[in-house]
Amino acid sequence: MSNDPYILITADTHAGGSHAQYRECLDPTYRQAFDEWRGGYKNPAQEHYGSKKMRNWDLEIRTNDQNGQGVVGEVVFPNTVPPFFSKSIVIAQPPRPEDYELALAGIRAHNRWLKDFCAEDPDRRAGIGLILPNDLDEAIKDIEFIAQAGLRGGVLLPLIPPDCNWLTPLYDPAWDKLFAAIQDHDLVINQHSGQGSPDYGRSLVGEALWISEVTFYCQAGYRHLLMSGVFERFPKLKYILTESGCAWVSPMLKQLDRIHMGIEAGAIGEMHYDGDWVLKDLPSEYAQRSCWYGASFPSKAELDGLAEIGAENVLWGNDYPHYEGTFPYNLESLRLTFADVAERERRMLFGENAASLYNFDLDKLKPLADQYGPTPEQVNQPLTRDEIPRDATCSLFQSALYGM
Repeated sequence: MSNDPYILITADTHAGGSHAQYRECLDPTYRQAFDEWRGGYKNPAQEHYGSKKMRNWDLEIRTNDQNGQGVVGEVVFPNTVPPFFSKSIVIAQPPRPEDYELALAGIRAHNRWLKDFCAEDPDRRAGIGLILPNDLDEAIKDIEFIAQAGLRGGVLLPLIPPDCNWLTPLYDPAWDKLFAAIQDHDLVINQHSGQGSPDYGRSLVGEALWISEVTFYCQAGYRHLLMSGVFERFPKLKYILTESGCAWVSPMLKQLDRIHMGIEAGAIGEMHYDGDWVLKDLPSEYAQRSCWYGASFPSKAELDGLAEIGAENVLWGNDYPHYEGTFPYNLESLRLTFADVAERERRMLFGENAASLYNFDLDKLKPLADQYGPTPEQVNQPLTRDEIPRDATCSLFQSALYGM
């Protein structure tokens, strides 16, 4: 087996523009409204200022950080607050009808910014463009922009919270024209943890409920697409749910398979069914063909079911520059989880799967990996308890340290 350094591609990073950059990327029609909005906007967390915030857009800072962590390619989700939003779009609910026009201008400014951001380092960056679910015809225009801009990360498909009753749910056939556009442009459908939850309000109880249920709601898109026959009608679609682990996949697919078989049989317990059912194959079979999982920084336990899912369907990520990510202890995280993982599976999870899904050119990244990438010898050294970084804010280290 090769002793070459790993080509480490993170399938989970975040970036966004500064206010000044976003203003330049806005349709000029909305710049006065932006100036008024900006005058009333306050960053919700003071610690987001300084070098950490600049990691979202500064080429030199970001490149040095990623090189120092052995990372040579990155899939880029949004992070900073787009114009006219009150929080990052990764955790924001879709806009209400009265807010839609300005929100649309805001995400289009982000997409223009992202095109330029990825063009700074095109071999290393695969940007994920934004759409909104309020007007599907307008969303298709944004999909066309994403494709033409070369944003090979694809599309961040919004999750529809259950209390957003002004929106059409993802399982409705009205979405088919949008899925057709994504398939026609050969783009990846991305979803990310943080979206899809109802509005719990701003109390500490609401915050606790949000964090306790966010995993369930972020997996809703996966369930809805599988069970509504989207992958039956559009078999060339490629879908990935990121920063959501992968241990849940096998139990969930077994549950969905049982539901499918019960509906085909006409009954599940006292519930009886008739009529045409949308699925021809088992949900697990569609998932095997069409779905991937951005496990980000998995624990050993998270990878226990890897054989059932298929190592070719799971991608590693470092969640840079978030506090919950592995930076600046990336090598330590790899040693903690992957010391006893087979070499072939390591190379797939660390970079080859991301290269295949997002069209990274491994030949172009290899010289960088030879210079910066972690080696098998390094990863082969299990991380001892004494070596777990005590100041790390990543849950992977905290769980290992406290046995959670």
